[in-house]
Amino acid sequence: MRFFKTQMILLILFTSISQSSEELSQKNPENLESNVYASLKVYCHSCHSQTTKNKNGNFKLEQLTSDFSNPKTREAWLLIVERIKSGEMPPKEKPKPSKKEIEEIFNWVQSCVKIADSTQSIDGRVVLRRLNNTEYENTLRDLLGVPLELKAILPQDGTANGFDNIGEALHTSSFLMDKYLEGADIALKASIANFPQPPLFKKQYSLKDMHPVKTTTEKVFRNKEDGTVVCFSSSPWQAVTLSSFYPADRGRYKFRISASGVQSNGKPVVYRVDAGTMWMNGKSELVGYFDAPADNPTILEFTWDLEPRGTIRILPYGLANSQSVNKIGADSYDGPGLAIQWVEVEGPIYESWPPPSHQRIFGDLPTKPAPIYNFSKRVEISSTNPEFDAEKIIRNFAKKAFRRTITTEEIQPYLSLVKTRLDEKYSFEQAIRVGLMAILVSKDFLFLQEKRGKLDNFAIANRLSYFLWSTMPDEELLELAEQKKLNDPEVLRAQVERMLKNPKASSFTKNFTGQWLNLREIDATIPSQIIYPHYDEMLKASMLRETYLFFEEVLKNDLSITNFIASDFSMLNGRLAKHYNIPGVDGWEFRKVQLPKDSHRGGLLTMASVLKVTANGTYTSPILRGSWVLERILGTPPPRPPEGISAVEPDIRGATTIREQLSKHRSMESCASCHTKIDPLGFAMESYDVIGGWRDYYVLDGRPAYFRQGRKIDPSDVLPDGRKFANIDELKLLLLEDKNLITRALTERLVTYATGAPIKKIDQSGIDKIIAKIGEKGHGFKSLIHEIVASDFFLNK
Repeated sequence: MRFFKTQMILLILFTSISQSSEELSQKNPENLESNVYASLKVYCHSCHSQTTKNKNGNFKLEQLTSDFSNPKTREAWLLIVERIKSGEMPPKEKPKPSKKEIEEIFNWVQSCVKIADSTQSIDGRVVLRRLNNTEYENTLRDLLGVPLELKAILPQDGTANGFDNIGEALHTSSFLMDKYLEGADIALKASIANFPQPPLFKKQYSLKDMHPVKTTTEKVFRNKEDGTVVCFSSSPWQAVTLSSFYPADRGRYKFRISASGVQSNGKPVVYRVDAGTMWMNGKSELVGYFDAPADNPTILEFTWDLEPRGTIRILPYGLANSQSVNKIGADSYDGPGLAIQWVEVEGPIYESWPPPSHQRIFGDLPTKPAPIYNFSKRVEISSTNPEFDAEKIIRNFAKKAFRRTITTEEIQPYLSLVKTRLDEKYSFEQAIRVGLMAILVSKDFLFLQEKRGKLDNFAIANRLSYFLWSTMPDEELLELAEQKKLNDPEVLRAQVERMLKNPKASSFTKNFTGQWLNLREIDATIPSQIIYPHYDEMLKASMLRETYLFFEEVLKNDLSITNFIASDFSMLNGRLAKHYNIPGVDGWEFRKVQLPKDSHRGGLLTMASVLKVTANGTYTSPILRGSWVLERILGTPPPRPPEGISAVEPDIRGATTIREQLSKHRSMESCASCHTKIDPLGFAMESYDVIGGWRDYYVLDGRPAYFRQGRKIDPSDVLPDGRKFANIDELKLLLLEDKNLITRALTERLVTYATGAPIKKIDQSGIDKIIAKIGEKGHGFKSLIHEIVASDFFLNK
């Protein structure tokens, strides 16, 4: 019956489409397809042929087929239509097709696209989609209630259309399934308590007793009688590890650090804290940067999950190097320093024992001794009614893991596994673990199950949660789904508001922004320390933090998305304000800052994070930056460059500017059509160096940026439509003249990310509806999120 229904749907679709094709054919007695190919041969063959000497681009007529079921072929035809309708092709000096010929090409392509897309849309826009690595790790964390780091053991996710949550790119292999088994085992071991509660430890330390302070041969620490240690150097080898704290048990520890600035002229002294295993092959993570107020000891408190033998490390930022301090001696040194009065540690901290993660699985079942070699105090869960308790545990766990209601039939395979192990004389806990692991590698856990047509309430709950939180729905969302209330637009809207206020929404900020703006590639290149010696870890962290906080500010307050192009404010701390030459901002803490009119900042295009990821470590490229703007901000990505065309690299000797080099490049017929779009956007951004600092001159001979000036930068140019601009500020104003173009680009990106499926040409009418609605609401960013969640894209497969 399912096969019969599918055939009937196809028959109806093809009948209606073939009728429209027949109507088109009746208007033109000749074969429409033949006419299209004949027109292309007349107007395109001279440049786009394998036999022509001037191989113009990658498009060759001989390679173009009418197989619209092939996505690449379909996109090629749509690009042809776009180029011809815009007047971009054929070139100005070449004969152009008549209005009737253009209409014939357009109608034929549209009818073929409609047939192909309708055939593929029977099962919905979104293919069966598994959790990506981030979603998998977060879901296990929230399911079990324990912090986990599992992405490192998994193979890297595939990406498509700029995101790593696209169903078509998320493949599954036997190797991946083996890693899922490993991940499930790690997660269950971290969740289940097989040992007595570790004793609570609490102690206050003085840094004067730490190994780095006691053993250094450089005089960079000032020891006071009350145990305070003043650190005067920011040299990495003078970081102070809390070496006396060396815990045997993993768990959550609370740290309290009393610190103040010394001799700092009333300004705070910034310091960083890292946590982890500090030995040679160990792994440490940045806890954060913090401000120590001048002459006022202030307590910093934070909690951190540590593995056995983990500890913390403290290093002041922006102070003198150790050689300079050592020459004078810490006792006589009069420069700024960081005073650490004491460090207090408490842990491992548990709300209860067994811990909540254990109770989520087993409830209040008792334990019994289960000693093994070298672990005499080991315990396991026991049961006086194994079959009854097993069903209860498996049913409760499966419901949470599958993120929906379940039936008795669905849990039978897992209960059978448990029963088989019990018959084989496995202990009760060992048998249960087998069932739990089977659930954690099942399709219902690893994949987002969505049926054709309108999504049911649980599918909506899951799609919404993975969109805004990158993890499973919480109890409130699942409860509303069970009550079938998520079909109510007001309830759905209220949930979006609630979820955006939750700390988990930071995952949306980081994962969407990191991929939309390509910020995940911030470490892909390392700026030359010779040319940019002031680039450091804190500046990099500040760059990213500015963009994330700016994104959240626009979202939280439903500000217009035009702020992404140009804004009169940004989120700055002292390090970034210094980088931008904006006075009056000190310390690490970020705040909303009104930008001076002559700052040449405001919006994404002038943020250091964006400027960093659109350059390499030595020089900038207008082509890279211009292409980035076209693709990420305007939604009009340029095609790949023609084969055999070498890349243009700046002349670092300073003999010619990149503009002069590209003017020769743009004179080539095969390059001009794209570079007239790319280059102006990139030239406007040439006023910013590799790390996003403002400059008026190019760097010369690979010397330090402040050492010797190269040629003067000219950021002016002309857009393809003839509009001129003098600099980045004027370009941003020109871009803002077409708000709908900016809105469309961001909307398509958000719909793609939210649903896990790319936008196709057939989807444009739905995009138009969203754009029209938020246009009435001042192009508010939060309004856009609400409209996407309420759209057919989101509520249908």
